[in-house]
Amino acid sequence: MEKLLIKEGRLIEPSTKTDKITDILIEEGKVSRIEKNIELEELKTENTNVVYAKGLCVAPGLIDVHVHFRDPGFTYKEDIHTGSLAAMRGGFTTVIMMANTRPAMDDEENIKEVLGRALNEPIDIRAVSNVTRSMAGRELVDMEKMKAAGAAGFSDDGLPIMNKDIMKEALLRARELGMIISLHEEDPKYIIRSGINAGCVADEMEYGGADRKAETELVRRDIELVRETDGAIDIQHISARESVYLVREAKKEGLRVYAESTPHHFTLTQEDVRKYGANCKMNPPLREESDRIAIIEGLKDGTIDMIATDHAPHSKEEKEKGIREAPSGITGLETSLALGITELVDKGFLSLNTLIERMTAGPAGVYGIDKGKIVKGADADIVIFDPDEEWIFDKSVSKSSNTPFLGWKLKGRVRYTIASGNIVYSAE
Repeated sequence: MEKLLIKEGRLIEPSTKTDKITDILIEEGKVSRIEKNIELEELKTENTNVVYAKGLCVAPGLIDVHVHFRDPGFTYKEDIHTGSLAAMRGGFTTVIMMANTRPAMDDEENIKEVLGRALNEPIDIRAVSNVTRSMAGRELVDMEKMKAAGAAGFSDDGLPIMNKDIMKEALLRARELGMIISLHEEDPKYIIRSGINAGCVADEMEYGGADRKAETELVRRDIELVRETDGAIDIQHISARESVYLVREAKKEGLRVYAESTPHHFTLTQEDVRKYGANCKMNPPLREESDRIAIIEGLKDGTIDMIATDHAPHSKEEKEKGIREAPSGITGLETSLALGITELVDKGFLSLNTLIERMTAGPAGVYGIDKGKIVKGADADIVIFDPDEEWIFDKSVSKSSNTPFLGWKLKGRVRYTIASGNIVYSAE
């Protein structure tokens, strides 16, 4: 196996709080040396590939704990292979697929089959199990068997778990297994029509919309259940300022309550629905500017542990049905890092180091993944990017392009993605 030498890059390594110019040598898919100056002459140069990274940042491969690769069942939107291409272009080396597939990931044979095919891709692709059979919210899956089959966690993402007793029992079982439950918190009781915030824009469109209470009341309920069970939850795609406050207070108690923010929720508001239409329709919806700022503050102070894209591909034909008929969701893997740099770092909200932590060590820690670090002996999963390069996101490698960010000028471009010591994406 060829050695790989990364020369003179700025290493940003959140797990050790390292930020320095250094060389990194990779051998047999692992980080073998991190030193100020590794002379090429020391190595058998005929077996060494060199990446000159002067002026570039070298960070752990990005981790996304919330993607939809639509496989099996909806592969006209995306599949495991095209999803992995989008991930690699975005600098991601580890992703966790959600379980709202057809068939659903509620049976150990289903998840084994999907994970078996994922091994054909060069990056680390994992999958959650459903919490309930067929995502119906009435009967728990065999959580022990699903963990044994390789599940990275449990989620009925796309649907809330409305039965409180079922949710409590799920938390108790997951606690015994040392697993986390990821929650889509939207109570249909507070939703007239999903995808757009119940507010001024929805009123103008006579759309109805989704009230913020749909999220906040379930977040409140499930934090109370964590208090009762000592379980662990991940509040997915947090969207409302009240939810951020509830998570912050839960963390102060020492409860195992974690949260994700998507790039679209820290970048856009309901006002953008006017311009981008169905490509700004998502669950939970974009809300008000005060919510966006609260999310950014949550990312800044650690209330929100991680950035996750909720990469949700849909076909062009589906999104062109009009705002009422189009499905909710947008793609996000290819633009996540750049939006973080453009909207959070460049505008002074987060340091670059904090952004990288929320996209690497943060999610790795929450999900118990032995990734998200560049230290001696670690898997050589690495992203190399130019934090200052401006580029236009003009074309997607995903099967779908349902995103409001198509055509945007962004700052921060992935130059190389390295998985297990192999260059799997290069912008050059």
